[in-house]
Amino acid sequence: MQQKSKLFFQALRYSIPHLGKCMQKQHLNHCNFADHYYNRIKLKKYHLTKCLQNKPRISELARNIPSRSFSYKDFLPVKQENEKSLSENMDAFEKVRAKLETQPQEEYEIINAEIKHGGFVYYQEGCCLVRSKDEEADNDNYEVLFNLEELKLEQPFIDCIRVAPDEKYVAAKVRTEDSEASTCIVVKLSDQPVMEASFPNVSSFEWVKDEEDEDVLFYTFQRNLRCHDVYRATFGDNKRNERFYTEKDPSFFVFLYLTKDSRFLTMNIMNKTTSEVWLIDGLSPWDPPVLIQKRIHGVLYYVEHRDDELYILTNVGEPTEFKLPPWACGFIMDTNSDPKNCPFQLCSPIRPPKYYTYKFAEGKLYEETGHEDPITKASRVLRIEAKSKDGRSVPMTIFHKTDSEDLQKKPLLVHVYGAYGMDLKMNFRPERRVLVDDGWILAYCHVRGGGELGLQWHADGRLTKKLNGLADLEACIKTLHGQGFSQPSLTTLTAFSAGGVLVGALCNSNPELLRAVTLEAPFLDVLNTMMDTTLPLTLEELEEWGNPSSDEKHKNYIKSYCPYQNIKPQHYPSIHITAYENDERVPLKGIVNYTEKLREAVAEHAKDTGEGYQAPNIILDIQPGGNHVIEDSHKKITAQIKFLYEELGLDSTSVFENLKKYLKF
Repeated sequence: MQQKSKLFFQALRYSIPHLGKCMQKQHLNHCNFADHYYNRIKLKKYHLTKCLQNKPRISELARNIPSRSFSYKDFLPVKQENEKSLSENMDAFEKVRAKLETQPQEEYEIINAEIKHGGFVYYQEGCCLVRSKDEEADNDNYEVLFNLEELKLEQPFIDCIRVAPDEKYVAAKVRTEDSEASTCIVVKLSDQPVMEASFPNVSSFEWVKDEEDEDVLFYTFQRNLRCHDVYRATFGDNKRNERFYTEKDPSFFVFLYLTKDSRFLTMNIMNKTTSEVWLIDGLSPWDPPVLIQKRIHGVLYYVEHRDDELYILTNVGEPTEFKLPPWACGFIMDTNSDPKNCPFQLCSPIRPPKYYTYKFAEGKLYEETGHEDPITKASRVLRIEAKSKDGRSVPMTIFHKTDSEDLQKKPLLVHVYGAYGMDLKMNFRPERRVLVDDGWILAYCHVRGGGELGLQWHADGRLTKKLNGLADLEACIKTLHGQGFSQPSLTTLTAFSAGGVLVGALCNSNPELLRAVTLEAPFLDVLNTMMDTTLPLTLEELEEWGNPSSDEKHKNYIKSYCPYQNIKPQHYPSIHITAYENDERVPLKGIVNYTEKLREAVAEHAKDTGEGYQAPNIILDIQPGGNHVIEDSHKKITAQIKFLYEELGLDSTSVFENLKKYLKF
């Protein structure tokens, strides 16, 4: 795909509302998988015939708007609407930044969901689902719709909200930090709002209105992280709840997406490489869904709608490969056409010069060339490339203070992921800000297996090409050192989840490049995990890692890089691992086994080396709960930073004083 088209699709994806907090999580889950691929695939457009054009349009359903930045009352929410310009968004963000610098700081927390519908904004305030009039959303004048404490959950929060078309009902998905299981509550909106129903283990959900003006809630049911069943329900006098679809293939999952104009509900059935979309008429939700194109191995596609036209985005070539329904005829939009012709609103892609200052706003990175950055106090971003073993150029993004001198003597924290075609996120976090302010260099390595350079970048780092990601990471760190960014004795590496595969492999193959490592919920025992089909996600993961149970080539290849399988007596960097007691995605057993085996290897090496050898510290910090990643755990954040400073022999007084602005100790 040409660069022009890639930037176009990246911008197109930005204009599509995301599905609640699932997009804020960095690990791959059912909600964000297809939305992630939205910016990787070619655009095709199809006209709908008059049989659909003549139907009256339903009113616009409520859609997500970017989430609130801070939870406490003195910090007003930054509400961004799609039509606002970047400068307007930044002006709003500046007001919040000013409060950050002038007011006493309370606990740093991301509010998970906020939605605007009609004249109201719906969001979570304290332990309640509330709404306020749009013009009063910045004040404390709100109406309580439901008290989450009635659910008897430990510290519940809302991660997704949907409002019925005419605001008779609002549905909210509620969960806790200790579990990925979610409960969907339905609240009837009246003078005295009341909970009408609740459904356990809901993943995605959307409202439509049928021919009789009745609100219908479609939702998917998730069991053991597998999302295969689709239900639809009505409320009030005509209450009903029925399952109308079940996916039989355990390697696929189902999620619902309402098109941007709210005209159609799409039922998306996907695995990591293949998709199938069924279209549900928003005006006739009880009619059977229409298949757009049956699943073909290796073909991913996604459906949007606007002005009675279907837009089919796909990773395949000619549109003739799609056998469209009888009511659709083909009209091709050239994938290399000018992005200005796109019918969806676009945001300007970032094309940074070699050096530029940057801003973070609502989790997005924005360029501000030639200006001092108010968020990170005149920090700079540098884009450089490393040459991997096969000559491929691997991009890196580097953050450091503009007034830093002798960068070779500065501590370096390297970030990597490199799996599932996911971009490595560089979103604003307070701990990252304080590290940069304290003189650290932050480097983000966009290695193969990730999604930064498109579908092929992902394909070149999965299955029997996983070692490409390892070679890229090694080349990145060596390039950083070669260009004067820190040195091995001051270099640290961090990753979470699947990123732990590359980090663990590098610790086995080139431990001399690193001083210390922090891992969170890391995937370290690839071979044994992928051979255990009883685990919730093993079947879905076969397209990423391979099938060692039935393919000897896959088995031997996984053995060649699997962190657990390749531990040996040698010097290792110090390693701090944060794991979660009931993590369903990365089993605790594999992490514990890895830690024990690594400690044994370290002890054996220390015994053979003799007196005077300083063995690395291998720390396993098991957090209670069952969530895959608890982002805002202050205990986790402080423990990791304390570990890094102690391992590098640095004074942590300043960094913890700065952290107190955001975190409660």
